[in-house]
Amino acid sequence: MRIRTIAPLAAAVLAVTAVGSLTFSSGARGTTVGGVDPADFTDPRPNPYFPLEPGTVSRYVGAEDGERFRERIVVTHRTREVAGVTTVVVLDVLRVNGELAERTEDWYQADDQGNVWYFGEDTAEYEDGEVVSTSGSWEAGVDGAVAGIVMPTEPRPPVAYRQEFYRGEAEDQAWIVRRNDHVTVPYGDLDHVVRTYEWSRLEPGVMGLKLYAPGLGIVRERMIAGGTERLALMSVERT
Repeated sequence: MRIRTIAPLAAAVLAVTAVGSLTFSSGARGTTVGGVDPADFTDPRPNPYFPLEPGTVSRYVGAEDGERFRERIVVTHRTREVAGVTTVVVLDVLRVNGELAERTEDWYQADDQGNVWYFGEDTAEYEDGEVVSTSGSWEAGVDGAVAGIVMPTEPRPPVAYRQEFYRGEAEDQAWIVRRNDHVTVPYGDLDHVVRTYEWSRLEPGVMGLKLYAPGLGIVRERMIAGGTERLALMSVERT
């Protein structure tokens, strides 16, 4: 049922990607590494829909198939140079039923136009306190991996974009379908929300919905095909 429901939507996504996607011309001024030109990141412009303010701690609550999720995302004060760009290190820790399930370091940076780029991640899945998988880890400029966009400077439908590319490991894409949404989450009532569909060709028949609010970033996400996982923003602290 889910796959049949998603098929027309997936076809529409492919059509939008083919004719209406964003085009970013990194590399026009210099040498590109990992899909970007470091010269485009000399004066990063903050993006309200994907803020990268160091010291920000966002907490989420959620569930899937009766299991309780708690996720903590920290915009750290640390940086990492990836593909010639100084990126911001964001720590993402997921606990399921109180036990550590996944720990990831993501590397992001906004360019001079305000598009937020995703430069890779170092991720590990855990069982009983032990690492059982690092699948999905990648770094722009290494082994053919290419940086992608996680939030354009002007998020509006029907733009679509590739968020990451490391063949066979990380191939997420996104499609903006609505802006100026309203949503209520444990954090509060929020306006001017951007709605996206996000998917990967590595997981056919699976699609997620994410909502982004200005000044906060992701405030809600849930699977709309291929799963039941859901998360919502509970609190934000800035230290």
